[in-house]
Amino acid sequence: MAVAALAATLFQAVSGTSGATGPTTTAVTTSTGPVLRYGARGPAVRTLQQRLASLRYWVGPVDGVFGDATQQAVYALQKAARLVPDGVVGPATWRALGRGVRAPFRPVAGAAVEIDLGRDLVLLVRGHALLEAFNTSTGGGYAYSQGGMSGVASTPRGRFTIYRQVDGLDVSPLGELWRPKYFVGGVAIHGSWSVPPTPVSHGCVRLSIEAMNWVWATNQMPLGRVVWVY
Repeated sequence: MAVAALAATLFQAVSGTSGATGPTTTAVTTSTGPVLRYGARGPAVRTLQQRLASLRYWVGPVDGVFGDATQQAVYALQKAARLVPDGVVGPATWRALGRGVRAPFRPVAGAAVEIDLGRDLVLLVRGHALLEAFNTSTGGGYAYSQGGMSGVASTPRGRFTIYRQVDGLDVSPLGELWRPKYFVGGVAIHGSWSVPPTPVSHGCVRLSIEAMNWVWATNQMPLGRVVWVY
């Protein structure tokens, strides 16, 4: 969808010409669309969610509510577009949507989970197709000493496979991991209650709780699945 057409659709939604009653967002309208952020509701948010989903950013239910899943998808788009990942949909983010910015990935034989450390994204890839892209938070690069363990918080690069998983809460000396999928040593892709758009983990790869539940429900990361960290 061209930026002009996208903006026209969104302006109709926010101004009420689409038939909606009451305010749909507390934000202002810009030349490219309404400024949307966490907590916004209405047709403009639904349009945003639909556009994010069409570009393969995992957004959860398309329900017109700018909640955590939508914010995570916005982070992912902003990272892919090399924008400041602030989770606010302003003019630059609308332009990225209008340009159809997708997360870059590396084609694989079969299926793989790719972890792009440069952009801090998790990508589900099959062959030459990107299935879904997620915001993540990986190793923060800091020195730590916690729970009798010490080291540098880094996510190892290389090709691995998911070799162990726990369907529930797994408590480690470094914290709580929700439904983890371990791919090397004690490093796992796991759900977390905090997934900021910056690398802050001890080395694990965080997804939102909602996203991790979806991964399990749809069997997107089975045992033996390749995990490629680069």
